[in-house]
Amino acid sequence: MRGTAKREVIAETELRMVVIGSSGPSQFSLTNCILGREEFSKDVCSIAGSRKNIGELAGRQVAVVNAPNLYDKDLSKSKMREELRRAKCLLSPGPHAVLIAFDLERISPNDIRTPKLVMKRFGEGVLNYAMILLAYDGPLGLAALEERIMKTDWHLRELIEQCGCRYHIFSKNEKNHNKDRELLQKIERIVGTMGGHCYTNPAYSKAEESVRKEEKKLIKKRAAETERAWRELEQQYQGDELRWQMDAYNASVGAEIRAKAELDNSWLRNSLAIGFSLGFVAGATMGIVVGSVEGLAGMAVGGAVGGALGGSAGGAVQSAIEHLDERVGPHTSNFNSIFINRFFRAPQV
Repeated sequence: MRGTAKREVIAETELRMVVIGSSGPSQFSLTNCILGREEFSKDVCSIAGSRKNIGELAGRQVAVVNAPNLYDKDLSKSKMREELRRAKCLLSPGPHAVLIAFDLERISPNDIRTPKLVMKRFGEGVLNYAMILLAYDGPLGLAALEERIMKTDWHLRELIEQCGCRYHIFSKNEKNHNKDRELLQKIERIVGTMGGHCYTNPAYSKAEESVRKEEKKLIKKRAAETERAWRELEQQYQGDELRWQMDAYNASVGAEIRAKAELDNSWLRNSLAIGFSLGFVAGATMGIVVGSVEGLAGMAVGGAVGGALGGSAGGAVQSAIEHLDERVGPHTSNFNSIFINRFFRAPQV
């Protein structure tokens, strides 16, 4: 299968990483440092929705996913769960590294809990792929910072120990290519220690399955457009040039379809619908029980009010479903590859 094979080759050369922060702009400063460009302005402390950016770190292709800050009080619990699920789709089939970023000057003893929260949100075993990233902005040299981390601030030391003593210090303002290479080496060391595999669990498997199904639907919708584009290329080019143009076109459209499928697929849509529906049913049932004391009219009113309240609380029910997602494997299904084979076919020369 031409398209699938191409994607697997890309996956082997591309490092997928999720950058997580508990508060402040540190995770977004880190993303800017990794990508070598100002993807986020300096005053950004959180985002409403998960985002994925592609770039290079010390010459290595990377995909960096940012989710909302874990302690963002402006996001409801249901919205936070939705965006963390979206982050898993953007990272599927799983991240190679989990970078937990802190501002060295703002870190507090309370932040020691962050790795455990990351494990709760992203699954057991995720800390084997995690590293603490510390952002600083000041005149202190690296030696002084190392001294402070390892000998002075006990909470920093305890924080780092939770992630296998893996940490990296980066400047929010200075672009140091030597530090880029150092960070890349540390990330590659994590991947090497884990046998070259990305982190995955049943939730990531479900995400990847749903993303691929969505890709299949989008490919079908664009089949006629794709055929026209192929015919136009065949009229303009021949031989190796035709093959190059066809591969470039397929790669471009394939990347576009993949990006759309990661942002919107049945796994994301169903999580919202299930959470609301179960909450509505539970709330309506309780409302009817309470309203039954007042007779039929009370049952009707109680059911309506209870359903509304239960629907708004559906996120609590969905939270239990999310908990099971990490432990129950996805349903397997045969992937129909007819359109993918056609979409990524070898050009006739």
